[in-house]
Amino acid sequence: MTDIYRAIADPTRRKILTLLSRNEYTQSELVDRFTISQPAVKKHLEILVEEDLVAERKEGRYRVYSLKRDNFKHQYEKLQQEIGSVLDNKLMNLKKYLEGESDGESH
Repeated sequence: MTDIYRAIADPTRRKILTLLSRNEYTQSELVDRFTISQPAVKKHLEILVEEDLVAERKEGRYRVYSLKRDNFKHQYEKLQQEIGSVLDNKLMNLKKYLEGESDGESH
């Protein structure tokens, strides 16, 4: 099961996902887009592959990475629902609190 929070927790992984949403890249092409080391980029790619958001394939001596669009879309929609639910609960609690104050209750 994908842990979308783990995947998007790091800004480098978010940037990789953004890049892969536009095009496929080899590992070396991705490394060229960052100021961090090749092993660091590789570690981020491994996490994204583990979380099943990025596909990796070999073409000759290169590894090519691409976004797994369907899985990413599904996980993104789940994330939106979870965040929406949390916000709805917070807003309901705020509404109850404010309505209680207007009824003369003290908090």
